[in-house]
Amino acid sequence: MSRKKVEERNIRKLVRSGGGRSVSVNIPVEFVRKLKWRGKQKVVLKRKGSMIVIKDWK
Repeated sequence: MSRKKVEERNIRKLVRSGGGRSVSVNIPVEFVRKLKWRGKQKVVLKRKGSMIVIKDWK
């Protein structure tokens, strides 16, 4: 299997979980490392127009 092109590395699919009541998306590990986030860390989701903003929970 070949590697993804640079433009395609940050394209992700939405995945249904929990019997279709929840939807998840995987975040690239490079993003998580730069933000110094850890597993099971709480985050806040905000909707801005057609975008979703993910921020650290304080």
